[in-house]
Amino acid sequence: MTVKTTFRPEIEDVKKAHNNLSKVIYQTPLQYSFNLSERYGASIHLKREDTQIVRSYKIRGAYNKITSLSEEELSKGVVCASAGNHAQGVAFSCFKLGVKGVIFMPAPTPKQKVQQVKMFGKDQVEVVLKGDTFDDAYQAAMEYREANDSTFVHPFDDPKVIEGQATVGLELFRDAEFTIDYLFLPVGGGGLSAGVSSVMKLLSPKTKIIGVEPAGAPAMYESFKQEKVVTLEKIDKFVDGAAVKKVGDVTFPLCKENLDEIALVDEGKLCSSLISMYNESGIVLEPAGALSVAVLDQYKNDLKGKNVVCLLSGSNNDITRTEEIRERSLLHEELMHYFIIRFPQRAGALKEFVAEVLGPDDDIVHFEYTKKTSREQGPALVGIELKTKEDFQPLLTRMKERNFLGEYLNEKPDLFGYII
Repeated sequence: MTVKTTFRPEIEDVKKAHNNLSKVIYQTPLQYSFNLSERYGASIHLKREDTQIVRSYKIRGAYNKITSLSEEELSKGVVCASAGNHAQGVAFSCFKLGVKGVIFMPAPTPKQKVQQVKMFGKDQVEVVLKGDTFDDAYQAAMEYREANDSTFVHPFDDPKVIEGQATVGLELFRDAEFTIDYLFLPVGGGGLSAGVSSVMKLLSPKTKIIGVEPAGAPAMYESFKQEKVVTLEKIDKFVDGAAVKKVGDVTFPLCKENLDEIALVDEGKLCSSLISMYNESGIVLEPAGALSVAVLDQYKNDLKGKNVVCLLSGSNNDITRTEEIRERSLLHEELMHYFIIRFPQRAGALKEFVAEVLGPDDDIVHFEYTKKTSREQGPALVGIELKTKEDFQPLLTRMKERNFLGEYLNEKPDLFGYII
């Protein structure tokens, strides 16, 4: 089956978009990564879209779309729905252009993100918190658009938005003083990957372009498999900048035509990459922003001696998520384990567990216990962090030998998700 492309960004239009954007964007650096290059035996460069003024590439598409509108359309204002980067891009564009904008965000959106949108939009933007999910906010935005004849600025599925995002590819080609063998692009709804891959296939046809999605939201991956746009019933929203149930009708054919393949990255691996990028390079990324580096392990044998570019798409990470990121990383690295422990209800039981069951480097990081005097044993929820994953089996053996083990929760996702 051949997927038909109904729109294709032309190089001249992308160049015009880039000139248009010069008033509001930084031409972000293509930065050599010493740490990643050493690790993979390759020459790895990072396209730093996390350094834009709104801390993501989204300003490109939003500004290009809004500046394409007629005076009459601009007079009626714009509207969008977003819980993050797109909202900030639209807000900043409205401020710079003096256009009224209404931005619908789900009510649970972290306060920090709402404040950022208001800060970038100033008095040009009204933020409306509506519903519990993005879908609720999107529906409210559609109703507002219909009632007020405003223009909806789509986060990805719009030709002008795609042309704006495609300017990243134009910069890449101009700035790379080498032939790019591999290019890794994060994929959400497909606006960035559709735009950049279209440009790069024209300007650098030998470059292998890999799209990277979170494993918990593989909308483009599944669409590739079925050769049509599919809607996922359920997704993991952790990678909020790239977690969509459905990719774009305009973006999908472009991605199918220009991406060589789609790779999936486990959310836990993504968290480990976020931590290592900060610890090793001082680069703060949001989960979606690290997709392109988190996937490198899957291609390590192919990358040796190659010129590689990873696009870092954004750095709007909420500091309140730090503990969740750390825990997901530890779980992925098999260093964090949760158990229901059956403690004998007698004096000294906990002391025995610590002295005779825990290893010298094992650390209790979570403990919940309520004594019930009518029972011989009292269950406790215990989280244990290990120094190396090889310490796990000896720990499990000692628990069983001393009859402490009740349930190992890591292997029971439904129970684990409910309790932890």
